[in-house]
Amino acid sequence: MRDVFVLGAGGHGKVVIATLKAMGYYVVAVLDDDEKLWGSKVSGITVAGPMDAVRKSKNPSAIIAVGINETRRKIARRIEGVDWISAVHPSAIVDPSARIGPGTVVFAGAVIQPDSVLGSHGIINTGATVDHDCRIGNFVHVAPGCNLAGAVTLEEGTFMGIGSRAIPGVTVGAWTTVGAGATVLGDLPGNITAVGTPARSIR
Repeated sequence: MRDVFVLGAGGHGKVVIATLKAMGYYVVAVLDDDEKLWGSKVSGITVAGPMDAVRKSKNPSAIIAVGINETRRKIARRIEGVDWISAVHPSAIVDPSARIGPGTVVFAGAVIQPDSVLGSHGIINTGATVDHDCRIGNFVHVAPGCNLAGAVTLEEGTFMGIGSRAIPGVTVGAWTTVGAGATVLGDLPGNITAVGTPARSIR
């Protein structure tokens, strides 16, 4: 297995490191732009400097370990020449027909069912389920315990809050946030925050 850099020294980084270790990867270093963190450790791994330092390594492999979707997008666009790898925890259940984009992480206990497609730099968090034929865009975060029924579409940058749900066939527009515990019973437009059951925009 290759050596990997983890970009992000927060709590999300701890879960990414745990996933990589469970897969058998060696985490070379954690990198973070907050210089106050340099020299500290995350899950026993030294925070060795800013994220741009990854480019000093020859043919580096890395994962962006930041939970905020827009921040992940900015980092991915800023840092070029990196092999963004995907990571799937061994306890996750991923059907062989599912496709997972570069930089996407699937955490412990998650389930990805047949013919679902996950874009790049996404997060399928602990215990989340993605049923058959879902289409998950780039920079999406499906929070812990979220359940997506079959043929759900989450466009780029969607955030599905902890314990939220979506019924079959609905679409959530780009950069929309669905609040914790909300239930999506119909299509939602982009760039809104929706809460409740049924999920409705609050702004």
